[in-house]
Amino acid sequence: MEEINNYIASHDVSEMHPSEIANILRGLNDAKFSEAIKLVPKELVGDVALALPDRYFDDVVENLSVDELSQAVSELESDDQLEFMQELEDVDENVASQVFATLDEDDKKEITQLQKYDEDKAGAYMQLEVFTAGIDETVQDVIKRFARLRKANELENIQNLFIVGNHHKLLYTVGLDDLLVFDFSKTLKENIEESSDSFEPIKAHDRDDIKHVVELFKQYDLSVMPIISEKGVLLGRITSDDIYDIINEHATEQMYNLAGVDDEAEEDEDVLKAGRKRAYWLGINLLTAIAASLVIGLFASTINSMVALAVLMPIVASMGGNAGTQTLTVIVRQLALGEISKGDAFRSIKKEVLISLMNGFLFAIVAGFIAWIWFSIPLLGLVIGLSMIINLFMAGFFGAMIPLVLKRLKIDPAIGSTVILTTITDVVGFFSFLGLAKIILL
Repeated sequence: MEEINNYIASHDVSEMHPSEIANILRGLNDAKFSEAIKLVPKELVGDVALALPDRYFDDVVENLSVDELSQAVSELESDDQLEFMQELEDVDENVASQVFATLDEDDKKEITQLQKYDEDKAGAYMQLEVFTAGIDETVQDVIKRFARLRKANELENIQNLFIVGNHHKLLYTVGLDDLLVFDFSKTLKENIEESSDSFEPIKAHDRDDIKHVVELFKQYDLSVMPIISEKGVLLGRITSDDIYDIINEHATEQMYNLAGVDDEAEEDEDVLKAGRKRAYWLGINLLTAIAASLVIGLFASTINSMVALAVLMPIVASMGGNAGTQTLTVIVRQLALGEISKGDAFRSIKKEVLISLMNGFLFAIVAGFIAWIWFSIPLLGLVIGLSMIINLFMAGFFGAMIPLVLKRLKIDPAIGSTVILTTITDVVGFFSFLGLAKIILL
């Protein structure tokens, strides 16, 4: 408590960044958090709340009045206003309704406009605040207007000027650095026509999938992108900070899915909800483990006749599982980054199979030698060596194939891949090892 008091007292409000305050708040217990959140300047509360992990949002709502929450929303940019209201609705729909009712008409209109988009569409992530100019305006007039709006704090984080024509249709995008080298006495149209540079905008439509927008940001290293309607009318912009959030969310979702965990459930404080989601995948894993056990059961007499098989058996399955997970992780990540095209699948499979075979032969020699020395049975070393090669080959092949097939079927490659792969490597590992042992040793 003293820390945040001292921090606020020793810093000018205009110099404070919401993420810095959020970092301090995260280190407080519930009682101190409740007091500290009330000390945060009201014009920063909204940004601070969005900078905090989702589980803190309940505490923010509980400790602020409807008027304070309304002020927090009004200080945010349009895309953040939508996010704040959505989180507020998740916490308490009644409070959300009261807050929305107290907002001014412009804020209500903007939030309502953004709410019509599905969460996977570009329009759901755009800011409606944009700096525009007519094609026939002089550069001098544009810069004067920009300075006036900036001093009045009506514009924030402006990197580009969007030039529009009739009916607000987007024509060009000009960086502010380019604008400063234009001839101030001439119109934007004259400067653009005289310039050797291209000012054609890299843009997206409001109904485009947000994943497409993310790829454009990566491909062209953008800081901002204009969003237009089907008729070419400028609607808003998406900035790089929102893209970073989307990339991080997608990476987190993939990591959770690979582990058989639901990302939304894990962010929720409800233990039962998270437990149920985990139990679902654990149940599937139990069934796959039973399938592997049934394979072992087929060779019960073989195992009974040679105890060494029971000792060595888990090694083959474990090595296959780890090798497969390595391949699976690499392919899933490359797919997410767009590094594997539709015609590039064979190259990826070939590479992963060759790597797995190379490691298969290497560890076949190591495991075979260990088994031979350990149990003084040369053929036992041959059995585990051959089985190791077979299982690592299958791990590499299916570790690459499973996510590629799921991607082709338009299913998230991370979902269920680990369970399927583990089943394959366990079954193949046990079957090949025990089957070879029955043929060679008995």
